[in-house]
Amino acid sequence: MLPKRYHPALVALHWLLALLLIALLAAGTFSLKLVPNVQPEKLNLLRIHMAMGISILVLMLLRLVARLTTEHPPAASTGNAVLDALAPGVHWLLYALVFVMAGSGIGMAALAGLPDIVFAGHGSLPVNFDALPQRAVHGIVAKLLMLTIVLHAGAALYHQFIRRDGLLSRMGWGSRH
Repeated sequence: MLPKRYHPALVALHWLLALLLIALLAAGTFSLKLVPNVQPEKLNLLRIHMAMGISILVLMLLRLVARLTTEHPPAASTGNAVLDALAPGVHWLLYALVFVMAGSGIGMAALAGLPDIVFAGHGSLPVNFDALPQRAVHGIVAKLLMLTIVLHAGAALYHQFIRRDGLLSRMGWGSRH
């Protein structure tokens, strides 16, 4: 018998990652982007951003392992065969975008020497990061990730309030069967 809810580890990681991803995307868009690299507070913002990014990467790896090793509830239906076929791809796209985002961030940090600058205090920040190819990837993937998160949340709300199928309860705590 398949469970009615996801494994508690998946539930906890889902909601924790949702909060962290939204916070980090907002911070990158509204804080990091607006503070010039010559401002002293930019180092603190980068330190927090990089630490949170690494934390998200580790948590996403744990979530992937939990996703691949636990039983899940049966797939929910939207009532539309095309949307039902697309849903698993959107979920895997979320994983892929987060991993590409982390990879581009790590690549950008390595090329710019950020670990030594930000965490060890050796050297200074470049005038900007725009010359680094990973910067463009990081920015494009951030926008795609935001769009995919909105799509994911919209689908969950559609299930909950239009279809009224109790989908959100699957990503909550309680008895799994």
